[in-house]
Amino acid sequence: MRAYDLLVIGGGVNGAGIARDAAGRGISVLLCEQDDLAQHTSSASTKLIHGGLRYLENYDFALVRHALHEREVLLRAAPHIIWPLRFVLPHHRALRPQWMIRIGLFLYDHIGGRKLLPGSQRIDLRRHPAGAYLKPEYTTGFEYSDCWVQDARLVVLNAMDAQARGADILTRTRCTGLRRGASHWVAELRDESSGACDQVQVRALVNAAGPWVEQVLNLDAGRRSTKRLRLVKGSHIVVPRLFDHDYPYIFQNADGRVLFAIPFEQDFTLLGTTDQEVRELPARAQISDWEIAYICRAVGEYFKQPIRPEDALWSYSGIRPLYDDAAISASKVTRDYKLDLDTSAAPILSVFGGKITTYRVLAEQALHLLAGILDIRHPGWTADCPLPGGDIDNNDFDVFLTGCRTRYPWLPKHLLYDYARNYGTRISQLLAGCHDIQALGHHFDGPLYEREVAYLMAHEFAHTAEDVLWRRSKKGLRVAAEVVPVLDEWMAARHNGH
Repeated sequence: MRAYDLLVIGGGVNGAGIARDAAGRGISVLLCEQDDLAQHTSSASTKLIHGGLRYLENYDFALVRHALHEREVLLRAAPHIIWPLRFVLPHHRALRPQWMIRIGLFLYDHIGGRKLLPGSQRIDLRRHPAGAYLKPEYTTGFEYSDCWVQDARLVVLNAMDAQARGADILTRTRCTGLRRGASHWVAELRDESSGACDQVQVRALVNAAGPWVEQVLNLDAGRRSTKRLRLVKGSHIVVPRLFDHDYPYIFQNADGRVLFAIPFEQDFTLLGTTDQEVRELPARAQISDWEIAYICRAVGEYFKQPIRPEDALWSYSGIRPLYDDAAISASKVTRDYKLDLDTSAAPILSVFGGKITTYRVLAEQALHLLAGILDIRHPGWTADCPLPGGDIDNNDFDVFLTGCRTRYPWLPKHLLYDYARNYGTRISQLLAGCHDIQALGHHFDGPLYEREVAYLMAHEFAHTAEDVLWRRSKKGLRVAAEVVPVLDEWMAARHNGH
């Protein structure tokens, strides 16, 4: 029976972040994920690294402060998959007054120790580029800074770094049983592809299973937590590009929520999100007709161009495992997290709630709680260490991209930008030995070539077409549906050594 210091159950952003931090402190780590990395909640976000401007209304000042601080830490760690945006907030006269928005933005500018990003400002939408696409009644607005993130890639990069530091990463491996002793756990793991079962012995357990955290707790008959989850479904749609500029919008809605319209993958616009409470965890979260209509109606309140449900080219949904703080409505539930450590026998640390922006500090706090138990003597280290591909000189992506154009002049501009954005400095591994487009191998369709798929399988835990097309990239928007079974067959054959 294999033995480890730590077993992390869950391959979302929190689990991958904890595994990375722990491996970097010199302890032996195993992470198991029942599906693909980031297959559920962590790939279904609005894809923002942000403080959460609207959380100020809920008096979540500590959460906003921590998130804004982390925004800059993560921007330095991964400037290829995280980059700044200037959001435009049109003022809706019937909703929050201007003075309230100004106060909120003043706090947003100052409570997080902002250094890298410009502050907020009032704008005249009759002259600003973003105003041309809005209805004429929206004449005044505000600009402020936040950051975009390729969310599923953030998870994968953490898992890659954890593996590079000695962790074992098992995807498509479900924890099916837990037996607790006084000083260790025995976990039963099942390979979901082959059905083979194995057992491992670990000194401590981290339950970072997201929406399934309570189910994992129930695997140990004697373990019950007083903390509970509140499951909230968030959905988004992608439509053809609605505006010809790079400013994303944040819109106030009459129900107190905000929605976003964000430039997405050059040719599209991402719209969302919803907050719909669910009582039971679905096998796969899917958007409802009501949610699509809600998004179109709420965003259509602002744009001159009508947005219809049939405009949606793609949608995605995820279940947010929010910590239940007894808030009245789903939109008011805190996005902060709670760490529940039980040391009555072999230790188990369960993660309740959280948001993608604060995953790194959550992991750091988790390791602080486990330090005495596992005799961890190394201090926190992740705040100053780039993620794979993020070691870009001066964090200057534009200069890096210019250098890539010089190194790979044969690569079409759209493909060069895609590779630089997705892989950062790892582009040199991806394109090692390539000197022309033919060296990329078989062209599946659109921007997808054999070389990239083989790289993702070898280095980024990709097993299926869905892993490649919708999580490691968003090339599914540009690849024909009939290519998917061909890609799946190609990947399966390569995985089996044929």
